[in-house]
Amino acid sequence: METTLDSRVPSSLRTWFVVHFWADILVAVPLFLAPVTLLEALGWQAVDPYAARIVAAALFGIGIESLLGRNGDLSAFVAMLNLKVIWSGVTLYGILWTIVQDGQGRPIGAWAVLATFALFHGLWVYWRLRTQKILAQPDSVGAGV
Repeated sequence: METTLDSRVPSSLRTWFVVHFWADILVAVPLFLAPVTLLEALGWQAVDPYAARIVAAALFGIGIESLLGRNGDLSAFVAMLNLKVIWSGVTLYGILWTIVQDGQGRPIGAWAVLATFALFHGLWVYWRLRTQKILAQPDSVGAGV
């Protein structure tokens, strides 16, 4: 049985979902297996392995669903983009708030994580707005976008 892709979903958005899968997995694996080693190497003064593994689990979940859902229809992408916008936005502001409060001595790794979440948040907001425009068009106009 052959899967027909929703032509309203831009191929570049599907590609970004795969890129996001790899980014999440490449961080989640070491964060799950060796949270103390990883975070101390990034400058954290104290590490809570429970919290780190919870973050790793979220990265696994969002990343794997990005890969599994890459061939979904437009409504599936909208739902996942909503999740990505919320997750990356709240995380971005949480990290920024912690840096402002001098959390953990403002480790260099926190700045790298902040930059990564800022880039992904901008990307997901862009795609969420773009999919909103696609949804507003009749199917025939949105095809092949």
